[in-house]
Parts: sequence; C-alpha cells; structure tokens
Amino acid sequence: MSKRDTKPSTKLVEGGRRKEWRGRLVNPPVERASTILFDSASELDSSRPSLGVYRYGLQGTATQWALAEALTELEPGAAGTALYSTGLAAITTALLTVLSPGDELLVSDSIYGPTRRFCDTILKRLGVSTRYYDPLVGARIEHEIGEDTRAILLESPGSLTMEVQDVPGICAIARERGVATLLDNTWATPLLFQAIAAGVDISIIAATKYVGGHADVMLGAISATAEYYDRIQRTSWDLGHSVSPDDAWLGSRGIRTMAVRLKQHQESALKIANWLKEQPQVGRILHPALPECPGHEYWERDFKGSSGLFSFELKGADRAERNAFVERLELFGIGYSWGGYESLAIPVNPLRTVSKAPAQNLIRLHIGLEDPEDLIEDLGRALHTI
Repeated sequence: MSKRDTKPSTKLVEGGRRKEWRGRLVNPPVERASTILFDSASELDSSRPSLGVYRYGLQGTATQWALAEALTELEPGAAGTALYSTGLAAITTALLTVLSPGDELLVSDSIYGPTRRFCDTILKRLGVSTRYYDPLVGARIEHEIGEDTRAILLESPGSLTMEVQDVPGICAIARERGVATLLDNTWATPLLFQAIAAGVDISIIAATKYVGGHADVMLGAISATAEYYDRIQRTSWDLGHSVSPDDAWLGSRGIRTMAVRLKQHQESALKIANWLKEQPQVGRILHPALPECPGHEYWERDFKGSSGLFSFELKGADRAERNAFVERLELFGIGYSWGGYESLAIPVNPLRTVSKAPAQNLIRLHIGLEDPEDLIEDLGRALHTI
C-alpha cells in the first residue's frame, strides 16, 4: 500500500518522516542552520531552492520540510505547503501573491478581525480595494464578482459567528470567472474539510491551533494547487518569511496526535452545546454541527466532523454581564487563540460591514480535553448566578 492510499490518520503518523530526514530516529531531529556549506563554488551557483535541497536557512532544513510535507499529504490536489510564523502571516502572504494595485478582493463579512484590518489598511494603501459579502451568499456570489475582482477570501466556518459557506459552489463560480479562491480552513483543518478537493485554490490554516495543539507554538501554513504554489513560495521567500526549526518540530509533534485530539474536541463540544441548548439563560447556539447554525446544511454536506470551537448567546446580557460570566468560570481560561488542550471562553462582538451577525451577546467557547462533565458543572455554576 502506498502512502497515497492510506487513511488520513495514518498520513498524520507517516507524513514527512522520510528515512533520509530522520535516519534511525522516529522523528526528524531539530536542524538549526543559517549558512549551508557547499563543496564548490559551482555547486553553490547551480543550487536552486526546493523541498529537500539544503541551500540557505530561509529555505529550511529537514525539520521544516517534514512538517510541510505532512500537511501537503492531508490536502489532495495540493502541490506543496509553505510555512509561516503565524496564521496571519500565511493569510497576508497569500493575498499579496494573488493581488496587484487596481485589483478588487471579495472577503467574507465573517472574516477574522486581524485579516479585516490588513485588508482595510495595508491592502488599501497598496491600491487594492476590498468589498465584503454576506457569508451566506452562496451562488449569488456571481453578482458580487466585478471586472476588477481577482480573488475571493473565504472563512468557513467564521471563527466568531460560525456561518458555514457553500465553498464548492462559490469556488466553481469563481473558477468560471477566472478568480482565485482562498480559504481560511483553521476551524476544520484538512482532516475535517479537504479544501482543495472542494475547489479551493489556496488553503490556509493557523497551525498554531489544532496542528500545534498545545498552546505553545505559533505557526501558519498555506497548501496550494500547482497553479499557485510556486508563486506563493517565491513570495514568502521574497518577504523573508521563515519558521524556526524548533517551532516546526513542535508542529510535527502536534500533528501526529491531531486526529485523536479532534475526535475528543468534537465529542465534548457537541455534548456541551446540546446541554447549553437546555439552559434558560442561553439563546442561540452557533455550532456548525447543529441545525440552528447558519449554513448547517453545507456542514452536513461537505464536512467530515466538527471541532471544539463554537459560540452561544447569553440572553439579555450586556458586555459587563458577559465579562462577569466568563470571569466566574474556573476551568476555562480567558485568552485569544484556541485549538490547544485547554478550554477557553471569551466575550465576542462581531464586526460586520454588509451583513447582520446571526446573534448578539455572544460568548465563544473552545472546548479542550478536560472531562466534559466537569466543564458542564463549571458552566452551570456560572449560569446560575445570572
């Protein structure tokens, strides 16, 4: 059986562990390097940056290549994967690769806040206009695409309000119009949604989250089709993007257990979401796997499971009351990011330009690997004081 024939969980274990990169070790070791020495001047002159070719520290060593190859194996149709120091660096590099002055970018109105800021400030300064669209636009995206539209940036589900988009439908229309599609696929990872197979040109994840899995590393990754991969990698190097070998090694360590962790995140999050539905202090539950979540039908059609991140509405609570609720929790940390083994809770206020958020007074939860009964008890104590 070839590696291409194996199941995703096996790919997570085997991906990137080439014999020539690890020798007799189970894992490729941490290789720290800036200068790479050549045997001759002619060898130096003829060297070209490529996966598996030692050239300069910027282009990586076996430590970085192992993680990149493992991620590529998870995305059928991907020509390769480029690594970054953060998920935001991956998003911004992808946008800079496909956009030029005078171009227009369409962006989901549910997009990650720092991405919105980049579009509204830096891209604007570079002469690229951004227009936001309703994340539930579906086939109507055809009417949003204009003469200058060169790319569509999707985030599905949205990381605050969880709308699931018709990604295959939007990508099919974009392809007909010659428009590049980019997807922030952090919530699902390629394990739960294979973006490129669904028609996406450029799939982006904040590997800080479920790939790292331990809240101790910052990483981003772009997997892309052959049409875009070389351009993305070239732009990355031209911008000086690099991932430290230590961080890449932590990413490779995390990815080996990502499947089993995601199963637990999914099971616990669904149990807690369904419990919250029964609580009188709770309004709408925004969890893609539940029917009341906007775009649930697309999750049901396209996804292989769900992760640990969702939001819920605290009825009638203002910001101070939501803050107090979060501060009463004992097993949930208060902090940005998610995808680690620990549970987190934060009040969120979605920013919208052209669409209405599906709910207000939101609390976003990331359900970690604790026993869900303990988390339910913790949530129940905090709710009962409202």
